[in-house]
Amino acid sequence: MGTDSAGTLRETLARYESAVPPGEEPAARVAFNQLKAALNDGTVRAAQRGPDGEWRANAWVKAGILLGFRLGRLGPAATGGPFPYYDKDTYPLRHLTAEDGVRIVPGGSAIRDGCYVAPGVVCMPPMYINVGAYVDEGTMVDSHALVGSCAQIGRRVHLSAAAQIGGVLEPAGALPVIIEDEVLVGGSCGVYEGTIVRERAVLAPGTFLTGGTAVFDLVHDRVYRRDGERPLEIPAGAVVVPGTRPVRSGPGREAGIGLYAPVIVKYRDEKTDTAVRLEELLR
Repeated sequence: MGTDSAGTLRETLARYESAVPPGEEPAARVAFNQLKAALNDGTVRAAQRGPDGEWRANAWVKAGILLGFRLGRLGPAATGGPFPYYDKDTYPLRHLTAEDGVRIVPGGSAIRDGCYVAPGVVCMPPMYINVGAYVDEGTMVDSHALVGSCAQIGRRVHLSAAAQIGGVLEPAGALPVIIEDEVLVGGSCGVYEGTIVRERAVLAPGTFLTGGTAVFDLVHDRVYRRDGERPLEIPAGAVVVPGTRPVRSGPGREAGIGLYAPVIVKYRDEKTDTAVRLEELLR
């Protein structure tokens, strides 16, 4: 979608942001379907990285996604399988063909309509990609992994088994989780609340990152955390592992209690890259 077309669509959707005037439901559905088509082909995104490297949410896109929920009517969803599903008729499963170049292994995966899944993406069952998400070329979404609403996933990312990438629709201006190119997200990791994981970082299995998480960098002797409106950012190439830090006062100290604290123990090197390259055997 060109800049002019996107601008026109944005203006049209803005008319329905608060409410759809009586009698304009068909026109609102047309505009919503145009947005959904643009999300499907990747020409419109819920968040984008600017020339300065900063990620910003496209609030109008997220507001348009919410419009689809308001317009939708609950009904049976056609799945072609033995189990009945009921959802808003504005959000069926996304229809993919072999020409899309997405490898979906049989076994119960689902991709909701209104998200971009690039050629070369591998989907291992069961996994789920929600509306507004963007999953770029060569990424693997492994078993039991979730790509939440509007989450942005870069090229050649590996979301390992049971990884949970949080999504966000409201408020519309909130930044979703960003996973940049060539990041390895280990098994059972959770990344939430607008956290940004910069390119080539590695999250060891069991690492959890939220808006309230403090990440301790042992290499550079500093602490990364969310600062006001600025989200938590994991630096490029950082290798993050689960760790603990001791409670230093009160009953917690007396009991020897430690609190969860992710730790950057190193930055990506040749040894790390060798381990990551083993994943090529799965593609």
